[in-house]
Amino acid sequence: MSKKKGDKKSKLGKKKDNASLSSGDLGPAITQTARVMRTVLSRSLAESGLYAGQDGVILMLAEEDGMTPGQLALRLGVKAPTMTRTIGRMEAQGFLERRADGTDGRLTKVHLTEAGLQSVEQIGRSVSQCGDLAAQGLSDKEVRTLLKLLRAVEHNLQGGEVET
Repeated sequence: MSKKKGDKKSKLGKKKDNASLSSGDLGPAITQTARVMRTVLSRSLAESGLYAGQDGVILMLAEEDGMTPGQLALRLGVKAPTMTRTIGRMEAQGFLERRADGTDGRLTKVHLTEAGLQSVEQIGRSVSQCGDLAAQGLSDKEVRTLLKLLRAVEHNLQGGEVET
């Protein structure tokens, strides 16, 4: 039996069940959704030889090539040792190369190789397909509202601290 817009049940279950949801449910719901979305995206990216998190490095360098590992770590929100390992792995895969900075020999900067540049398009396709899958069954207006709400949540979290 298919459900129509006017039916009492929503996609998340019975409406009375939704009434019991509170802001305390927000963190686990967002975390789980992000985890599942990341898993689906990772599977799609694996076809091009990329692992989880590597797409962010490539997209960051496509935006601004020639960043230091520290700059990349800061912008992507990871620790420097994690970024160093990621860069090493991606260098071995042929997506990146490290070069001495032209003006400051103490600095090493990370650059995309031709393979890295070519992967940008595949990453874009994978991200788009993942977004389309996530938005299945949602109207354009619902997607816009969801994006607006997620930006508001992100803004709230960036300026606040959790009280303990």
